[in-house]
Amino acid sequence: MIPSIDLSQLSAPAQKIAAPSAPEKLQEMAAKGIAPGVRPAELLALLVVFSTSDRAGVRAAAEKTLAAPPEPLLAAAITTDLHPAVIDALARACLERRDVLEKILAMPGVDMETVEAVAKRGGEAVTELIATNEERLLAHPRIIELLYLNKATRMSTADRLCDLAVRNGVVLGGIPAFKEVTIALKDELIPEPSEEPTPDDVLFQETEEIAAALESHPDEDTHLEDEEGKEILKEKFLPLYKRIGSMTMSQKIRRATLGSKEERMLLVRDSNRVIASAAIRSPLMQESEVVLLSRNKNLADEVLRVISSTSEWLKSYAVKKNLVENPKTPVPVATRLVQHLREADLRSVAKSKNVTGAVKDAAKRHLDRRKT
Repeated sequence: MIPSIDLSQLSAPAQKIAAPSAPEKLQEMAAKGIAPGVRPAELLALLVVFSTSDRAGVRAAAEKTLAAPPEPLLAAAITTDLHPAVIDALARACLERRDVLEKILAMPGVDMETVEAVAKRGGEAVTELIATNEERLLAHPRIIELLYLNKATRMSTADRLCDLAVRNGVVLGGIPAFKEVTIALKDELIPEPSEEPTPDDVLFQETEEIAAALESHPDEDTHLEDEEGKEILKEKFLPLYKRIGSMTMSQKIRRATLGSKEERMLLVRDSNRVIASAAIRSPLMQESEVVLLSRNKNLADEVLRVISSTSEWLKSYAVKKNLVENPKTPVPVATRLVQHLREADLRSVAKSKNVTGAVKDAAKRHLDRRKT
């Protein structure tokens, strides 16, 4: 936890302005960055203190100044060590300023909570900066996890950081598909750091843009089924499909983790079970997507097994019903879920030609029990 600022450690002029008895107008001036006789570092400390002031005018002015610190004040202040709370406020205000962050993140007083916040929200230039400090990354693996989950982080950098963790025996539990990532990296060439994005980085970003531009209904699938039950990709998803098809295994896994609904619906169908598993385990996977997938007869058994073992998804009656009726659902799973079906659906399953005999028998048994 970032320590609060101890006002008793400030100079007499700064303490006078910060005192509860100080005139509100004086505090408002300081909150706007004007405080004669107060050193820049202390003025920034006052801004942090005033950003939680009970005086609405003072608080609003301080928040506004902290959001865009005046350049002369910023330049003068970051030449000295700053209080951790001041560093945190500046870091959050200057997320796109590599020149500023390069200095304040190197200060001895920087708190790891601040570094994590920047890793989570910073732009590409900033994430590249944080990724250079391997000693800090290994000491605080949560930073690697946040960089991986930040879409602004280059794909090549994400691969390199995951490889760093693997080589040092660090398990990144905050990355949902870390197990799948480690499998993928075994067969991939890990890129060296570079000033410019690699072709793979460009591909990853372009895929993000194509996916973001797609407009589809929340309940819409990427495929249609023909009369024979064969899946056909909808034409509007073809550009995205081609982009994803050009990706490496680790890239597909990260897109499955961070990407759009359409990307998940494509990647969960990947012939590589590792990639399909990463897609169905995505933290962004929604119930409406699972409803669509649970009735899909072309998915790998592993995908249906993950769905059936996720308690959150099994709260949906539609998911349970789809799994029972899906002939690809493992028989032990389908027979276990039969008991949750309504009577009308049990009758339908008991007569269905699309489920196994074991599932039909289970449905009949439960029907008989309900009659007694």
